[in-house]
Amino acid sequence: MENILKEKRLEKKLTLEQVGEIVGVGKSTVRKWENGMIENMGRDKIVSLSKALGISPLDILGIGDSENKTDPIKKELNDIFDLLNSKRQKKVLNFASNQLDEQKDNVLDINKTTEKNKLIPIETVEKVSAGFGFHYGENEKTTYYTSRNNLPRFDFATVVDGDSMEPTLHDGDVILIRQNYDTPQGGIYVVDYDGTSWVKEVSIVENELVLHSINEKYRDRFLPVPPEDGEYWNIVGEVVDWFTPENI
Repeated sequence: MENILKEKRLEKKLTLEQVGEIVGVGKSTVRKWENGMIENMGRDKIVSLSKALGISPLDILGIGDSENKTDPIKKELNDIFDLLNSKRQKKVLNFASNQLDEQKDNVLDINKTTEKNKLIPIETVEKVSAGFGFHYGENEKTTYYTSRNNLPRFDFATVVDGDSMEPTLHDGDVILIRQNYDTPQGGIYVVDYDGTSWVKEVSIVENELVLHSINEKYRDRFLPVPPEDGEYWNIVGEVVDWFTPENI
């Protein structure tokens, strides 16, 4: 299609600017059309351009006789189109344009499905706070996707809620957690404190468990080691990796 537009324009000794003035667009738009980018081309522009170049609107859609004279279906379609009055030609053009739009949408859906099949699904449970704490809910499970195929071994995954661990962890990031019973010495861990989950840099200093936020606007939290009477905390596991989910 792009070849015929340029060929017809040159045959009529028209410049890009002149065609643009006739159709009512800029020369850069005409150049895009000549390069085959007609996805957002309005039906009125198709009609105006076909008149300016002396071709059928079907040629612009890539189904006209000028595109392939050896194809009997295209030739018959073009012959019928030429016999119709202008009102019926517009109906045919609208129908053909709608069919083309549907075809492009189907291709996009197939491409999206193909891309999704290439992604790795990660099922997450609840959320952990990178802020002021997030209370456990109903243990809802949600699936997120990543393009990474080099994820380390992990026991479960969850989602960051808040900004206290920025710029390392961002709100909405998926973190991968491995249950780890070693004494924490500054790594990133998930800690359960009285039914509230936290993701923090964790270390033990003297007789306190220090929950450190990377974001300086948050204060560190200090929990007694061991927990005092009436208190409960537990190191759920170590964060071994994380990723920002793909938008699909």
